[in-house]
Amino acid sequence: MDFTPTEEQAAARDLAARIFGDLATPERLTAAGTASDPELWKALCGAGLVGAVEELGLLGLVLLLEEQGRTTAQVPFASTCVYGLLAVAAHGSPEQRERLLPGIADGSVVVCGAFLAQGGVRASEWGELSGTVPVVPWLRDATHVLVADDRRRLWLTPVADGTHIEAVELTAPWSAGRLTLNGASAERLGARDAHVGDEVQQSPSSSSSPYADVLATARTAFAGLQAGVCAGSLARAVAHTNTREQFGRPLATRQAVQLRAADAHMDIEAIRVTAYEAAWRRDAQLPYAIHALTAAWWASEAGTRVVHTGQHLHGGAGADLEHPVHRHFLWGRQLDAYLGCGGEVLQELGELIVNEESEENEKSEESEG
Repeated sequence: MDFTPTEEQAAARDLAARIFGDLATPERLTAAGTASDPELWKALCGAGLVGAVEELGLLGLVLLLEEQGRTTAQVPFASTCVYGLLAVAAHGSPEQRERLLPGIADGSVVVCGAFLAQGGVRASEWGELSGTVPVVPWLRDATHVLVADDRRRLWLTPVADGTHIEAVELTAPWSAGRLTLNGASAERLGARDAHVGDEVQQSPSSSSSPYADVLATARTAFAGLQAGVCAGSLARAVAHTNTREQFGRPLATRQAVQLRAADAHMDIEAIRVTAYEAAWRRDAQLPYAIHALTAAWWASEAGTRVVHTGQHLHGGAGADLEHPVHRHFLWGRQLDAYLGCGGEVLQELGELIVNEESEENEKSEESEG
């Protein structure tokens, strides 16, 4: 495994860092409130960063999302790339790819996913969706929603007649909403017919179904976002403890502070490397569901520790709701909840490992017989 970015990936990462650094400032984030920043979104799409993800792969997207996380930039970048661009590119029909990908790339089509938080959505024979998903991040920004129904089929529905959106406030300001579908018209992702029909031959994928692939892609991408959120939190804490003095010495010279920061650094590296491995395996068309869950567990469990550390090392300033480090705390806790919380993810990971071992044993017995 080689996680060294290609020249294209490194150039895209550096460009993203400059754009996020210039436009996702604490002052602009405060002014945005719980809304997304349309000027920043326009800049990202105008620079070609959304469209480039199709070529950069999931590892390239993880690198870009790290830069978003460092600044907690309020744009539907992760959502649109995961549930829109990569999902359509990997599992859409040729007609769907030709029709949808240009709009996703230029930012005129914004996609969110009613996915990780299942809400019992049902689909009729003709692609009419009914049901409710209580929380959908970035729903208030979206023009389209990728919906997983109760049979784990994927449907893309425009935000139009038959969809009702009610604003929902989350821990992090992700422009979320409650989605109610009442006979909303949708198209099956990857079907020859606009609604159902026979599925086309899917692009090579390291997961067994479009649902499983998009779910694993989401877990990997949001783990990468968490790595950036945590890195930004720790960077602020390091800067603070290097300049804040106590009894005539910087806080950073205290052993307890150094150990706490060192533990946080190791946690961040664990989140980062597991996300990189899962992303690399998907790009290499290797099985990666277990690796995506591993990355999600580290992002959830260790991510919570890191953002608590970042806030704690700021002392009293960390308790200020207006302090920039508090945004990292909110994002870290929201990502923990979105990925499923450590205990839930660990249980699913254990069950998946056991199931895969059982399948391997059955195959071995059949071959020996």
